[in-house]
Amino acid sequence: MPYLLLGVGFFLFIFSILMLVTPSLHHFDWVMVEWLSQHRSVPLNRIFIMLSTIGGMPFVLFLTTIWCLHQAWYKKFTNVVFIGIGLFGSTATVWLLKYVISRPRPPEMYHLVESYGAAFPSAHSIYAATLGCLAIYLSQKHPQHILVCICALMWLSVMGISRVYLGVHFPSDVLAGWSVSFIWITLLYLLYAKLSREKIN
Repeated sequence: MPYLLLGVGFFLFIFSILMLVTPSLHHFDWVMVEWLSQHRSVPLNRIFIMLSTIGGMPFVLFLTTIWCLHQAWYKKFTNVVFIGIGLFGSTATVWLLKYVISRPRPPEMYHLVESYGAAFPSAHSIYAATLGCLAIYLSQKHPQHILVCICALMWLSVMGISRVYLGVHFPSDVLAGWSVSFIWITLLYLLYAKLSREKIN
């Protein structure tokens, strides 16, 4: 699983960069934003606007804090460190990339929610994929691991789609967000697993 996610992460990152710089692929970004804006409905608007709030940093930080407290209660302190470093690293990476690349968002005429910072990569997509990857790795010994994986993938997928639907991101922004999380959390997990084995030995 780790090497699969790592491979997918690198593939998506390279592809998102190609979408950013290749005119024909960049055109697809615009087509998707325009197409989704033409197929909006009031119920979907409400759902995706709610997701925008849930997927933002304040709620993600709250959810992560509860998760860490739960892990600490069962004295799984290495998991707490893993979760904390995972979220911090993802957050730092996304805002550094936003600053360096400084890609403009789609025009405001498409926006259904307020947005901050540059477009590439999508912060909401990174936060969702980070939580998803952390859940996948930390639940490997759980009897419902497959269900956790399905829920995690559904969560990050819906969050990513919502960002394009709401008109504040291009698809390549979302792909880049997912890729950064896949790469960062997987590399962190591999280090975490290696240190755990060394500790046992």
